[in-house]
Amino acid sequence: MKITSLGHVVLRVGNLERSEAFYSGVLGLPVCARLEKRDMVFFSLGNHHDFAIASVGDDAPRPQENTTGLAHVAFKIGDDIETLKKAKAELEAANVEILRFVDHEVSKSIYMSDPDGNTVEVYIDASDSWKTDPQRVTHGEPLAI
Repeated sequence: MKITSLGHVVLRVGNLERSEAFYSGVLGLPVCARLEKRDMVFFSLGNHHDFAIASVGDDAPRPQENTTGLAHVAFKIGDDIETLKKAKAELEAANVEILRFVDHEVSKSIYMSDPDGNTVEVYIDASDSWKTDPQRVTHGEPLAI
């Protein structure tokens, strides 16, 4: 078998409307479909239905740090530090709590939590060195932006 691309990721959330407001309103992901019978919303990043959220109810337990499952979802927002600085300002204006800023050498990132405590990363590519030197990909140093 040869996988040719990632089709989509579905993230379980407590409240569909609250999470749609975060992913569409704050992060700017365009909605491409709603499946009301399944309490799901799909977003497109330009390929098809790339990312989705599925409601499991407000009383569902929050994700735990030391359990198996999705660690975080990352969205590329550009290739230059000005784009990352603009994203930081927009997140702060939307009162999104930023968890950390990280310089991974090959990318520079902002980490935050969505309304359900799922970790979300937005990042810019900073180098293609990972193609020739995979050791350059690091957990990173704190980033000051």
